[in-house]
Amino acid sequence: MADNYLGRKMEEYFTRPNRRDTRRPARTLEQLLLKNRSHRGYDARFAVREDQLRSIIGVNARIPSARNQQVLRFRPVLAAEASKVLGHIRLGGALPEMRLPLPGTEPNAFIIICSTVEESRYVDIDLGISAQSMLLRAVEMGLNGICIGAFDKEAIRREFDLPYDPLLILAVGRGIERIELDEIGENQSLAYYRDEQGTHHVPKLRTESLILE
Repeated sequence: MADNYLGRKMEEYFTRPNRRDTRRPARTLEQLLLKNRSHRGYDARFAVREDQLRSIIGVNARIPSARNQQVLRFRPVLAAEASKVLGHIRLGGALPEMRLPLPGTEPNAFIIICSTVEESRYVDIDLGISAQSMLLRAVEMGLNGICIGAFDKEAIRREFDLPYDPLLILAVGRGIERIELDEIGENQSLAYYRDEQGTHHVPKLRTESLILE
């Protein structure tokens, strides 16, 4: 009897479902990339927390750096200071008539990226890796963002008393825009646009157009 009992228990153990298999699968890189769109409008009722911004910045301790120089530094900006940024940035350069962000959809959290050395090709390499990695982390957390290169650098440095020149600003929040990618051929327009329903369309070249043969 004892042998039968132990045998049944062993059989039950090896045939029962693995608990890990029932967990929600992690998002793939493909899914994160598709959701990592540049949002120019945000839910003003949602306030990004300090720990969320720090978690996003934290990816920089684990990503590659050209020559391993690690010269980038980051200033988190929460809602209480957001007004110091909003007056000095510009979104939607290809849609100047819309004056984005629309009133009531302004982002209320930012990450200011600075460099401890003068900008160079190596700093720019780090900047691109850093910005993309942080935005992917934001998407993984259920947030959205956008890289902002059109801003008054002197004003931002002065507003936050930064020891280094700012190179780029990331806005972070809960995006409210509908964004679609449109596959296009090599000779079609690359300009993004919005249709009558307000959907933001981003033309992207097909993979075949990117490969040199």
